[in-house]
Amino acid sequence: MYLRDLTTCIEAFAPLSLQEDYDNSGLIIGRPESEVHGALLSIDVTEPVIEEAIHRGCDVIIAHHPLIFKGIRNITGRNATERIVELAIRSGIAIYAAHTNLDNAASGVNTMLSQKIGLRNCKVLKPTQGLLRKLVTFCPDDHAAAVRDALFHAGAGHIGNYDNCSFNATGTGSFRALNNANPFVGEINELHFENEVRIETIFPVYAQSAIIRALLAFHPYEEVAYDIYKLENNFDGAGAGMIGELQQDIDEQEFLLQIKQLIGGSTIRHTALTGKKISRVALCGGSGSFLINAAIAAGADVFLSGDIKYHDFFMSEDKILLADIGHYESEQFTKELLFTLLTKNFPNFAIFISNTPTNPIIYL
Repeated sequence: MYLRDLTTCIEAFAPLSLQEDYDNSGLIIGRPESEVHGALLSIDVTEPVIEEAIHRGCDVIIAHHPLIFKGIRNITGRNATERIVELAIRSGIAIYAAHTNLDNAASGVNTMLSQKIGLRNCKVLKPTQGLLRKLVTFCPDDHAAAVRDALFHAGAGHIGNYDNCSFNATGTGSFRALNNANPFVGEINELHFENEVRIETIFPVYAQSAIIRALLAFHPYEEVAYDIYKLENNFDGAGAGMIGELQQDIDEQEFLLQIKQLIGGSTIRHTALTGKKISRVALCGGSGSFLINAAIAAGADVFLSGDIKYHDFFMSEDKILLADIGHYESEQFTKELLFTLLTKNFPNFAIFISNTPTNPIIYL
């Protein structure tokens, strides 16, 4: 198998265009055309994780957190990052990170945590803006169905719980084929009018290349006329955090104890109990303080995340129970998520979940 096969699979599930501006998701060390024989899945890349990969015979590490966030001016082994880069290159181990793109993917980190908790009717807490585009194209009547189907198959036409969504209007197109043209209909140097269908459909920007390829492949015209518009609508198929409902209401204290058992943590920091039952749960794996107001606005009874700061806890104002369950603890199931994704697509490829502890926080 080639390294690009693995990365293409992950990026189809969690496109790199979903990552935050500060992030460094993607292939960090290695060449896409390299042949690989085994992958190790981890939350972080540390020196012991590299050693585990060597011991297991893995030549690629797929991690949640990027090894390199900022530029490196030189590699002298003066810090852990530089030493890990040295060791990885010397050992022929590629390093790939699926970070905030996997956080923001609709079926990513937060969906996995929601499933572990047992939430239902889940949806993205803060949908991403600026990811939607509208395609408008014009096609002869007899070919409109085939073009529409190709666009839908390539990823266009999804709105909420509906697919194959489009708007179609009939009209008349005109064109004149010049001397070097090879027209599908009409004659050279003669003005031609054709009954056409105007097809409109929306799509996420990360699917644009595949959609345009499908359009050009199935459209009968030599020169295909189409327009792409940027939309300001929210895209419910990606974004930060998740909100869902429990199967049945539960006491706050009991809920927190269940979460503590689930994550295997030794402590949960939280605000004062509100005295209300827990029904709607909002969450964000990793650092999610920026979503506290969104959780309150969505009517959540509790918000679970990591790295909640002292002053952030004041934001609850008795409207919501805030619980810091730990950064690593809230993202630990990412390894299982990646394992399920990759073994489903590559059942005969050696994939291992790392058993090397990488949580830098120790609880006394």
